[in-house]
Amino acid sequence: MNTIITRCCQTPCGEIILGSINNKLCLCDWADRKLRGSVDNRLKQYFNAEIISGDCALISSALLQINEYFAKKRREFSIPLALAGTCFQQSVWQQLQLIPFGDTVSYLQLAERVGNIKAVRAVANANGANALSIVIPCHRVIGSNGQLTGYAGGLDAKRSLLALEAAG
Repeated sequence: MNTIITRCCQTPCGEIILGSINNKLCLCDWADRKLRGSVDNRLKQYFNAEIISGDCALISSALLQINEYFAKKRREFSIPLALAGTCFQQSVWQQLQLIPFGDTVSYLQLAERVGNIKAVRAVANANGANALSIVIPCHRVIGSNGQLTGYAGGLDAKRSLLALEAAG
């Protein structure tokens, strides 16, 4: 059985949990997320792993980069990632990483980028299943009408992240 090492960290938008497996970041998620248990269970099953509290060099590096992001000194992350999801979910998460800092796209635009304009609801579900918030910027996806839609960290956190990026 593998081990996912996790550590709780405070950000200006709330508490996050960072998780590392095999020297890759597999978790950067909101501690108070409504689906916290289901995300953790998915990671445990996908990686055949147990979750323990601790620290490691990768988590320290990820936290440094996240702090740089909040200090407006970093726009992109250079942390090796371990993605736990279906092929479709991973294709959505890959597209999320291509949304430039400070930009937003709609769920419809994201579905187009994935190659299936009819998959808007599936794209939204994959976006919501993202266990690597901030690092894989699911906060950059908004409704077609320009309104903010659900976010695992809450709409206040989403609003704050978008405002941080809009300010450059």
